[in-house]
Amino acid sequence: MKIGITCYPTYGGSGVVATELGIELAARGHEIHFITYSQPFRLTGREANIHYHEVPVSNYPLFEFPPYDLALATRMAEVAELHSLDLLHVHYAIPHSVSALLARQMLAARGLHLPFITTLHGTDITLVGLDRSYLPITRFGIEESDGVTAISSYLRDRTYEAFGIKRDIEVIRNFVNCDFYTRDPELVAKQRPRFATPDERILVHLSNFRPVKRVLDVVEVFARIAPKVPSRLLLIGDGPERSAAEFLARRHGITNRVEFLGKQENVNELLGLADLMLMPSEMESFGLAALEAMACCVPAIATRVGGVPELIEDGNNGLLYEVGDIDGMAAGALSLLTDSTRLEAMSLAARRTAQDKFCASRIIPHYEEYYERVIATGPRK
Repeated sequence: MKIGITCYPTYGGSGVVATELGIELAARGHEIHFITYSQPFRLTGREANIHYHEVPVSNYPLFEFPPYDLALATRMAEVAELHSLDLLHVHYAIPHSVSALLARQMLAARGLHLPFITTLHGTDITLVGLDRSYLPITRFGIEESDGVTAISSYLRDRTYEAFGIKRDIEVIRNFVNCDFYTRDPELVAKQRPRFATPDERILVHLSNFRPVKRVLDVVEVFARIAPKVPSRLLLIGDGPERSAAEFLARRHGITNRVEFLGKQENVNELLGLADLMLMPSEMESFGLAALEAMACCVPAIATRVGGVPELIEDGNNGLLYEVGDIDGMAAGALSLLTDSTRLEAMSLAARRTAQDKFCASRIIPHYEEYYERVIATGPRK
């Protein structure tokens, strides 16, 4: 198939999933065309069967806010016609589903058919989409899509409830390449001494440092762990809460134990160095960061929110707590860090969950089958 993919090409979860999906599909022989304002950060530009099409946006002085959604629709239609795309797959409803709808209508006026699928990722439904400014257009884009998927049952049900959507929404969960995300003993032996001594444990957090990720809770949890267990905290990512997290680490006197690594491209290598992940988010529609860690044999201390319980089974492959339960999360982490046998068992269970339920080799065929189903349906009446 020839598939167009549009996403936000940044470090957020939806962009990561869309990019990894394109890479996996290309590896299976499909022709992939990314259509967005900049090249997705996980693309190297050297992948076979992958093409990137930039969306130029006018900076005409009349426009206080450049009309990206219109430029995107135009570029979608151009690329689809030029390369005979079979369908578009847009990630994050706002504004991508409406841009795809416009592109479909533009091509239909010339007798061409371009179905599109919208994948819902989380805040496009639970936060931004519920804003009164966007709710009607978000609902319209979802209802007019030729196919709709959600990354968790939680998000599907939330969409039905919040938007009154009547159409079917297919649940196709996030995935991880279990060959790429794995714990390599040789790499661990080589890289771990950069961050910790042999007697120290390593905890890790990975996010875009938005308030919903509660990075300050990460620091607070670690501040309760550090005095009791020799340990280090690696914070991967960047965003608005970083400065506050740095200040909090200084206030607790643990700056020398906390590494702010910023945005990293070799996330798979860094995760495998850790013993535990901390993910105390206020909301997660799935918990992709935890899944990537789990594939690297790193169980997560996480919150019982959104779609996280669909990924983490409390007490088996990770531990779940209520939002803001800093003391509970710290106690749970300490119980694992001081019990090597239990930690090892949970690490293996985390890896097994990733392999058995969320490996790319299991999830990508679901997307392929869904694409074929949507294409076979033909134009919407």
